[in-house]
Amino acid sequence: MQHTHQNINRAEAPAWGATSPYFTLRELTASATAERQGIDNTPTTAARHMLAILVERLLHPIRLAWQAPIIVTSGYRCPELNRLVGGSPRSHHLLGCAADITAGSRLANRHLFDLITQMHHAQLIRYTQLIAEDNYRWLHLSYVPSDLRGQSIVCQQPTPVTADEVPAEVTIKDSS
Repeated sequence: MQHTHQNINRAEAPAWGATSPYFTLRELTASATAERQGIDNTPTTAARHMLAILVERLLHPIRLAWQAPIIVTSGYRCPELNRLVGGSPRSHHLLGCAADITAGSRLANRHLFDLITQMHHAQLIRYTQLIAEDNYRWLHLSYVPSDLRGQSIVCQQPTPVTADEVPAEVTIKDSS
């Protein structure tokens, strides 16, 4: 999977709720698949709110501790996009509660995985799931406020996108 760095206007961050200079709504909703297929991947109000929480509670603190860029390869997915990429019908990505990230290489991702688990054990951050996909090709990180179980998984073999399922009783209401 090839990912290109996009020129992102960092000034947009405060307009959507997150205050991190490192992550924007645009990069958390960007999808080459959606663009190719003409899919509108605009998040709901509730998903936008959850993306801001994901940034504030996880991505920003991790980025500060990492002290180097972290690339979001997949964030929010609308239902149509999620179906198209083979995501679970209960994917955390649908709620704006998940991001797939990379530090640029499998080795860097392994070190980033270790840093995230250390931060969790030191109670600096809490998360729902941290999954090293396809032997550290990328990391899946999710934050569902009602389910901060701190589950960490290393998948040596390629895994389906469905590893990030939300328990059926977890729902996030859209206020729009």
